[in-house]
Amino acid sequence: MAEETSPHPLITASRVKDAPVYNKAGDRIGHIEDLSIDKLSGQVVYALMSFGGFLGIGEKFHPLPWNVLDYEKEQDGYVVPLTKAELEGAPSYTADELEQFGAGERDLLYQYYGPYGAVPYV
Repeated sequence: MAEETSPHPLITASRVKDAPVYNKAGDRIGHIEDLSIDKLSGQVVYALMSFGGFLGIGEKFHPLPWNVLDYEKEQDGYVVPLTKAELEGAPSYTADELEQFGAGERDLLYQYYGPYGAVPYV
């Protein structure tokens, strides 16, 4: 996570990995497993949030559009405007399915997260 003493807003991807994700009620609902970065622009497009499973079994990943996450210094983690139930209904993928992630899934994600402020990247 970003250190309290950091003089700038940048953070390395390795420090975002395993960052907790909370809902607005303050409940921890998962953690960031990885980031999806557009290789031409360098823009972070999705935070791949790990949700559920035990020891990697049954684990699903939720590609959260980066612009629906807000960093909260007090919680030393990210907050999303969804309840746990809403997130359970969100598009999710196994690790193997993420390898095949394409345009159809992208459209589905932005249809789901649009009401929460997600804006498709260009």
